[in-house]
Amino acid sequence: MSGRDPLRALWALTKPSVTRMCILTTAGGLLLAPGSVSRGTAACALLGTAAAVGGANAFNMWWERDADAKMSRTRRRPLPARILPPQIAWYFAWALSLLAVAVLSIGTNVLTAVLAAASIAGYVLVYTPLKYRTPAALVIGAVPGAMPPLLGWTAVTGSVDAPAVVLAAILFLWQLPHFLAIALYRAEDYAKAGIKVVPLVRGTAIAKIQAVAWTMVLVPVSLMLVPMGVAGDRYMLVAFIAGTAFLGWSFTGLDDKAGSRWARGFFFASLVYLPALMIALALDVGL
Repeated sequence: MSGRDPLRALWALTKPSVTRMCILTTAGGLLLAPGSVSRGTAACALLGTAAAVGGANAFNMWWERDADAKMSRTRRRPLPARILPPQIAWYFAWALSLLAVAVLSIGTNVLTAVLAAASIAGYVLVYTPLKYRTPAALVIGAVPGAMPPLLGWTAVTGSVDAPAVVLAAILFLWQLPHFLAIALYRAEDYAKAGIKVVPLVRGTAIAKIQAVAWTMVLVPVSLMLVPMGVAGDRYMLVAFIAGTAFLGWSFTGLDDKAGSRWARGFFFASLVYLPALMIALALDVGL
């Protein structure tokens, strides 16, 4: 983060890149859910989800401000860089979280608001403190992280159905190799902050094996939307090709010579893979 503009600093607290990805997956849930939905409801679902994700991220930055100051990739964030005082971040996080629950309650339905509130609480109160105690926090944190497509679906249907669970499972599984890749090439940073990531606790080899294993589960789960009748041939083709490429890349990491360069490349591949799935879903539904 550069500059000392307070408004830009508040925006940075929401982790905009993460929020954008969550909005994209929420839109996927909206598009795939059966039944019609008004533009107003869709807008409330997207706005409410964005506020929920932004609020959770702001709480996370408030909680981890001291640890962020020890890591090269996070020390320029608004709080460790002293662009904003911690109490402003605290109030901002509360404001976004309460806005999310209000917008989703009024503009969609109570179920969607409850799921969003539970996701915020789980991310802030469970996942964030556990990061400093156990590498299992990776899996625990992926649960609230998988909620956006489910929120999109329930905003339309008012119920949690099997295809919605699969959508959430895709995002859940995607997060695991994605964050393992980050942990592999940022291991020294995490060690400085005292965060218990898999490469530091279990070793690099185990982290790579876990990345492959989770990706092996992710690819077939992503294809389950086709037999469920939610997605069609266009999506199946994209999911198969992108999944095969992503899985193939993960296997190359098992080579002892594959180091931080491989991990960084695998991370960027994950950033291509998930949007490709969501765009393919949107095209499948829209055409």
